Amino acid sequence: MLSGRPGLFFLAMKSLFLTAACALALFSARAQPASGGPAPGNPAAPDPTATPLDGGASLLLASGIALGLKKLRNRRKLAR
Repeated sequence: MLSGRPGLFFLAMKSLFLTAACALALFSARAQPASGGPAPGNPAAPDPTATPLDGGASLLLASGIALGLKKLRNRRKLAR
């Protein structure tokens, strides 16, 4: 069935792999235990596992913006 066109086979395998990866990610995320945060009667107690999203997330965001700007500049150079 797919032996006549090798490109179609790779496209089908890529689609199957992406579908399986997404399903695995969704099911494994649902299998995680609850966070075990503070009890409902004591809302003032701080969560001992709370971490700020300042360091890593801001660096990841900045590097993504820098990569996007670089690719945009390269695309504009090639268009000239």
